[in-house]
Amino acid sequence: MTDTILPDVETSTPDIAPSEPRALTPHVEIRRVVVLVNPLSGSVGPRAADEVRQIMTDYPCEAEVVELVGDTMDAQIDEALASEPDVLFVLAGDGTARAAASKAGPKGPLVSPLPGGTMNMLPKALYGTTDWKAALRDALENGSAQCVSGGVVEGQAFYCAGIFGSPALWAPAREAMRTGKLSLAWTYGRRALRRAFSGKIRVELDLGKPRRSEALVLISPMISRALQEPVGLEAAAMNLSDMSEAFRLAANAVFSDWRQDPSVVTKPARLIRIRGRSRIPAVLDGEPVLLPNDVTVAFRAKAFQALVPEPPAAEDSV
Repeated sequence: MTDTILPDVETSTPDIAPSEPRALTPHVEIRRVVVLVNPLSGSVGPRAADEVRQIMTDYPCEAEVVELVGDTMDAQIDEALASEPDVLFVLAGDGTARAAASKAGPKGPLVSPLPGGTMNMLPKALYGTTDWKAALRDALENGSAQCVSGGVVEGQAFYCAGIFGSPALWAPAREAMRTGKLSLAWTYGRRALRRAFSGKIRVELDLGKPRRSEALVLISPMISRALQEPVGLEAAAMNLSDMSEAFRLAANAVFSDWRQDPSVVTKPARLIRIRGRSRIPAVLDGEPVLLPNDVTVAFRAKAFQALVPEPPAAEDSV
């Protein structure tokens, strides 16, 4: 379902003045936007498309609202990009947001992934909120173009973090618990426990010497504390020999910088090869995937252009 919303114009009623439109951002030109909405996703809801239409009437630009439908989502994303909007907003799940950003690429329109999924890793990193209405208005009124870097593996992109190895097996249990499928969550949880410390992987960073690891976390420069410039992905190799080490690492993650833990080794890398005895479980920006047993992750310094609110100007000290 697609609706096009045109800017408000003067009504013919002489004694009722039309409301003044809200000002769009001065940092980029926005004449036309497309908003992709999946009402069945995460925290979106069935009324979201109508709420988007109502919000867009406040702004002096043309807006097309597209409700995503099942198996046609991929084609709908392609059609939206082919219409060449100035900004493509995506109010959907984490996987749909990643797909839209990947299809847009560095030469496509600005992309704004709004928080409508379960994990919302990318929206939180860009907008710092899980309120999609606030993120939408902030991007429209204060947004500027920001280049987002990330990684790609087996044709699938991620822009915040990728987790590779046995810890990623916990993702299906988390998803089953979220949807209330307690029996399935228990099954996945038991499976994850059985494999938690048995499935070692071999990791090569930038064609370096292979090293065995329990898990590998690749963190984008956008959220990395260790990388000030987009020179690569921050690679954190974890070596956990038993459950006590896992609990120690979890405690360090909560109470301090987990990169200081002796079981974690970090360094920037642009090309990462990961091998396992069997298929490798992974989580890409919150979405679980199962990869082949020998994959290469490549860093993309300019993955796509996002519409990100400008930080508030610092007040001059007196």
